[in-house]
Amino acid sequence: MVVCVCNAIRERDVRQAARCGANTTCQAYRQLGCQAKCGQCVAFARAIIEDERAAA
Repeated sequence: MVVCVCNAIRERDVRQAARCGANTTCQAYRQLGCQAKCGQCVAFARAIIEDERAAA
């Protein structure tokens, strides 16, 4: 599923970033070499990161 249309980031990318230590959306996007642009994706990305942290 696409999380961020502006940067073409998929859910699996955000999950992988979280598994590699990203605790925030900013950290995850930085790991992926980009940053949030319009901001529509931030809440969804945050929820994915929290889900990964809870599963760890």
